[in-house]
Amino acid sequence: MDHQLTLIQEMKQLGLNQYETKAYLKLLEEWPVNGYMLSKNSGVPRSRIYEVLEGLTKKQLVFEKYTENGTVYYPLEPDLLVKKLEKNYEAIIQHVKEETTQLFVKSKEKYESKVITGRKNIFDFIPLLLEKATHRIDISIWQDEYKDLEEYFFEAIDRGITIKGIYFGYDKKLKDVLTHRRLETYLKEKKERYIIIIVDQKEAITGIVSRGEKSQVTWTNDFGVIDTMEDYIVHDLMVNAYSSGLAAEEKQKYEAAMDKVRKDFFEN
Repeated sequence: MDHQLTLIQEMKQLGLNQYETKAYLKLLEEWPVNGYMLSKNSGVPRSRIYEVLEGLTKKQLVFEKYTENGTVYYPLEPDLLVKKLEKNYEAIIQHVKEETTQLFVKSKEKYESKVITGRKNIFDFIPLLLEKATHRIDISIWQDEYKDLEEYFFEAIDRGITIKGIYFGYDKKLKDVLTHRRLETYLKEKKERYIIIIVDQKEAITGIVSRGEKSQVTWTNDFGVIDTMEDYIVHDLMVNAYSSGLAAEEKQKYEAAMDKVRKDFFEN
């Protein structure tokens, strides 16, 4: 039997129907594409393609992006697909990984930013990124979200991963993560909670995570975006480290100056 047909049969055993499998595998070979082109290239009927894409999007195997020319679609990269499935389907995971990776490598460098919506989807997805870390994780995180991810942070530390960044919360447990100054003020002022997680300076997630199923983050491997996120975290660390070293009177003057800059910026 042709290896592509074998792969389709195996992926059907992992919970995808035949049309979903055909659409996903073809998307690995050529993307981003719109629904019409994917239907044409994959053999999925035009009358079914958007229903199929909606199902794949809900399963987080496909991501959509809105452009001036309409909606285009991107595939979830194979190593994350595997991590998503391997807990329940250990027996056939290796073959799926090998076959999908062969299809994906041709276009991996084209990968762009994707949007993940819904708090549950976001926090199902973040551990998959954390498990990929090989040396470093940078974070800016609030207490509520830290609690959801604490076990994964400590698993990373046990693997020798360094975690650095800023924490908006109490009872700090990560030694290289700094608690944000004037915490009470920030906890009262902020109406939303955001998150930044950067893995190995290669992949990152950032966005608002305090809106329940309306929460939305961007997952990216764009170097420019990641560099900007890192600068944001480093700036926060510098301001907090400098403030903590000031005497009481100097600190009061410094914080007053910071408040004025902030006020002037947001009022005009």
